[in-house]
Amino acid sequence: MAPITALITVFTLAVSMCASAYPINNNEQVVLAQAALTEILNRGAPILGYDEGCSKKSKTCDWMAKFPDNTKLVHMNLPGTHDAATWNYSDATQASLFRYTGPAKPASVYRCQERSLFQSLNEGIRVFDLRYAYNPGNDTIGFHHSEALLAPHTTLEDVLFGFYSWLDKHPTEAVLVSMNYEGGTGTPNDAALQEHLYNLFQSNLAKKYWVQSNGTLGILGQARGKLTLLQRFTYTLLPSTSSKRIGIYLDGAHWSDNGKAIELVYNQAENHVAYIEDYYYMDELAADAGTAANVELKYNVTVAHLKNATMYNHDQLYLSFASASHNDAVPQVSPRTMALGNGTDIPGVNQKLLPWFKEHKGKRFGVVMLDFYDAVPGLVEAIIGL
Repeated sequence: MAPITALITVFTLAVSMCASAYPINNNEQVVLAQAALTEILNRGAPILGYDEGCSKKSKTCDWMAKFPDNTKLVHMNLPGTHDAATWNYSDATQASLFRYTGPAKPASVYRCQERSLFQSLNEGIRVFDLRYAYNPGNDTIGFHHSEALLAPHTTLEDVLFGFYSWLDKHPTEAVLVSMNYEGGTGTPNDAALQEHLYNLFQSNLAKKYWVQSNGTLGILGQARGKLTLLQRFTYTLLPSTSSKRIGIYLDGAHWSDNGKAIELVYNQAENHVAYIEDYYYMDELAADAGTAANVELKYNVTVAHLKNATMYNHDQLYLSFASASHNDAVPQVSPRTMALGNGTDIPGVNQKLLPWFKEHKGKRFGVVMLDFYDAVPGLVEAIIGL
């Protein structure tokens, strides 16, 4: 039994026993429930961070409240974070986890964000790319970026409870969660792992907080106060009877690696297609091409896809990754360098995208996945169209 499930089970049993032996009033139950939630959120803090709320002047905290319920999600501009759970990863983290992972590349290779999940939510991010695999011991599911273990004691359930608690405070908002099994971790993608995920999405709690429709993104009114799953993993090791899905299934077998223009049918009966740009590794450039050439290539590929989103297939999903790296280049072009440039004379993809989004305000861009979004003020607002 996962720690969070055990915690809630024990808590419920304790309240029940105490209520029969010693009357517990509603206030006491609320205090106990809050204590349980606090423990969960504290364990999730290495990934979630802490929810410090929003300023009254914030334009991004509850920005979806301004859109009518009948707005199609595929018509909206949704800023997202690529490898969202990496915000807290550092050389010190890596050194402390050496006994689990062994030698690894520098932390800068794996880190793609500097804002926690709670901060990102409060700053307008509505799509989260999460990469999962077993935690050490193979008893709980945690978060990774390739061989980098991000937080060995934080579980998937801890983080989902964080999303649930945030949505309770922001019921006008809708959040999309892309989940993908992360290979290269040295942990198995076995039947038990797939069953864990399957049962999680079929639970009573999931029915409250996850949009239960299958194969369509639907409208904002149906998604408010809930999470929508972008499923990039499979249930291939489960019995064929385990067929109920939620959200949309983006089959990894048809998600071309390093693709500039991927077309992935996720609902054949209704002809629902995801158009995806996920060109993340500048393999067509020489190792000594330099930062400017890497940034320019990535920017051009992303803008080409964004232009297509503004002009074509407005009732289909467009998903553009503005994130990339060229870690084998000399000098290395890390995710941060790609996003933000060299800090002097070479701007990064994010700086170059900001004026482009402003110039095309009012157009449909779809989902835009970013690295280090916060380092360029106004970028999220420009994507949303605020």
